[in-house]
Amino acid sequence: MASNLLQTPALHAGTIPFSRPPTPGVHPLQIGFCGLGAMGYLMARNLANSFNSQPPLIVYNRTVEKSQKLLAELGASAIKVADTLDQLATECDVIFTCLANDAVVISVYNEFAKALAQSPPTKAKIFVEMGTNYPALAGDLDRMLSSFPHTHFITSPIFGAPPAADKATLVIAMSGDYRSKKEVAFLLVPAVGRKVIDLGENVEKASTLKLIGNGNLAAILELLGETLTLGEKSGIGQQTVYDLITEIMPAPAIISYGKKMINDSFDGSIGFSMDGGIKDSSHVLRLSAELNCPMPAVSNAHRSMITTRAIHQAQVVSGTQQWDIIDESALIASSRVAAGLDPFNSKKGTAVVREE
Repeated sequence: MASNLLQTPALHAGTIPFSRPPTPGVHPLQIGFCGLGAMGYLMARNLANSFNSQPPLIVYNRTVEKSQKLLAELGASAIKVADTLDQLATECDVIFTCLANDAVVISVYNEFAKALAQSPPTKAKIFVEMGTNYPALAGDLDRMLSSFPHTHFITSPIFGAPPAADKATLVIAMSGDYRSKKEVAFLLVPAVGRKVIDLGENVEKASTLKLIGNGNLAAILELLGETLTLGEKSGIGQQTVYDLITEIMPAPAIISYGKKMINDSFDGSIGFSMDGGIKDSSHVLRLSAELNCPMPAVSNAHRSMITTRAIHQAQVVSGTQQWDIIDESALIASSRVAAGLDPFNSKKGTAVVREE
């Protein structure tokens, strides 16, 4: 037993930049989770599975089917479905949110604020937003929530795709109140992610790092799409080019997104949607403009995403689309069309131009 205790601190060495928070009192923390999308569902599932003596995770999703699915998967001992956002705000000590965009975040947190105004907290309550939002929004939310007693807000965006969320290998950025971050970090690692990066007490900093990281990914995807297209057009073949790239640069994002590109696996309902990618790159470009820091590589990726969305929407109008939602990796379609190839089917080769 003594040996295990001596080894415990090393368990999180290098993964959590905080000392362990105090042991909970007689009543364990009640945790809530709002937003069961492609990432949120997996994170909520892993979080609930990590509980030992805590009450069931209370979950809320705009479409209740996602909540019911998680309840069916894990059972009532692990999941409790909330009927309203008010229930999350008033019953939970820590509330995680993973929401699609800034507008949804504003709407949800306004509902939280109304609930807190009607039932002011009598003990510590922590709200944690884990999505990709513009940094200034974090400041607005922090000011709103800090007006209520015992209430804290931290930003905790995550890095990684659904497969990383599934395996709990996400990297988690975190900024805001120090004690709140400490509490939340030990809830999330290793249950949801493998590492926390602390960005200090300014709640906007984690969101800023998230945009920088997503801007880097967008630029990588643009170059990857162009390179694979050149490989196909030159006769080398995109598979050969992919094999070379993953051999010399075996980064997880390059491997997973590149595989989608060469296999034309552009179903956004099981990946990261093109609309989400356009939203993120728009935020990055707005930030770069405000800071007078041009990012032409991200601009090129943003243009390719919009071009690809336009191609897909034209197919939707004509009823010829293969997917209702397209994945961010489909931005390769822009390079393919520019090179005279079919946008979404690399097996077709040169695109056929139809005469009206």
